[in-house]
Amino acid sequence: MSSTLSSSLDAEVASGQVQQAKTADSRKAIFAISLGNGLEMYDFTVYSFFAVIIGELFFNVGGAAAGLLLSLATFGVGFVMRPLGAVMIGNYADKYGRKAALTLTITLMTVGTGMIALTPTYESIGIAATIILVVGRLLQGLSAGGEIGTASAALMESDNYQRRCYMVSWQIASQGAAALVGALVGFAVNGLLSAEEVHSWGWRIPFVLGLLIGPVGWYIRRHLNESHQADPKAQDTPFKTVLSKQGGTILTGMLMIWGGTACMYIEVFYMPTYLIKELGYSSTTAFAVAVMAGLMLMVLMPVFGKWADRLASRKTLPLLGMFGSFLFIYPAFTLLGGDASVVKALLVIGVLIALFALSNASLLVLIMEAFSQQYRASGISMIYGFGVTVFGGFTPLLVASLIEWSGNKMAPAFYLMFAIVVSCIAMGRFPAKAVKS
Repeated sequence: MSSTLSSSLDAEVASGQVQQAKTADSRKAIFAISLGNGLEMYDFTVYSFFAVIIGELFFNVGGAAAGLLLSLATFGVGFVMRPLGAVMIGNYADKYGRKAALTLTITLMTVGTGMIALTPTYESIGIAATIILVVGRLLQGLSAGGEIGTASAALMESDNYQRRCYMVSWQIASQGAAALVGALVGFAVNGLLSAEEVHSWGWRIPFVLGLLIGPVGWYIRRHLNESHQADPKAQDTPFKTVLSKQGGTILTGMLMIWGGTACMYIEVFYMPTYLIKELGYSSTTAFAVAVMAGLMLMVLMPVFGKWADRLASRKTLPLLGMFGSFLFIYPAFTLLGGDASVVKALLVIGVLIALFALSNASLLVLIMEAFSQQYRASGISMIYGFGVTVFGGFTPLLVASLIEWSGNKMAPAFYLMFAIVVSCIAMGRFPAKAVKS
């Protein structure tokens, strides 16, 4: 009897130790992956905050509006490289492992950030400044193309099936944290320095800080546990296999993420520029909105991720979030266009961000479960890389151009509503059968 009891206790202790080790590995994966993923979003955030100044310093064109449009175009140029990064790095992650791919992406992102942070202006070295800036954005885009898909796959594979949405939620939560930090740094730079100092050198400070994060993230990722036992000697090419066998799934997935991608890049990244330039809000209000948006994403994403893990269908929360967004977007932009009230702006954009956060963790897991593990990084990277390039990266430029062309400041609202309708239709056609691997 005592022997049986002792064996049972030993089994329980061993099981508890295994679970503790798994929990520790999951936390390590969340930290390592989120740090690098956050660096990408941090750089994108601070670029969007200082787009006006960058346009003036690196593009020798007439008029502030033209400089801003070219600066936003350069923001979008980074997304041109995303499809290439998605193909190359997603394929690399499936063939050689998640850790190797994640180490590569943070290296590319750090180099690109350094080029933006340290390049002299157009006045100093002429057209070379513009070229270096654009190359830096291209490297960042190449990194981002493979980062999101690989990071999402690694997070999903780092814990058990019942916690998939929660684990993947940290990918978006890290973007919220990065947007929050980027907004705080931008607010501090604008608050502590004079306008002349910000224009001269202060705008570089956020990029230099991002540059310092890179080596830390690289070191941590080098010591990350591998979540995917890859076979480098396998004859097939994951990218080609996925494209040939599941091309329809990839196309449907791209359309499915259109609404969420457009919401992210308008409501989080473009919103500060929109509030200041189009609606006459103060820079302080715009940065306060950005801080709130980042904080909400950081806090709400894990909460909604846990909720999604308890639901029978991965489509429930995304459909609920998109339906709510469609109903609220037009009233939201109408309210923002009234008096420039800080409280009103925070409340309105807060609701938009909450509806966006409701959808994402479950949506990413839905996409990844449509692919087997040996092709998962390639599948999600192609959907996200191509989808964000087409429907996300050029969204700030598109809506700014629509406003300039039409004179209608509600253009962002109409664009978002159309994108959400397309995404809902695509979701209805997207396969929902989970692949437990």
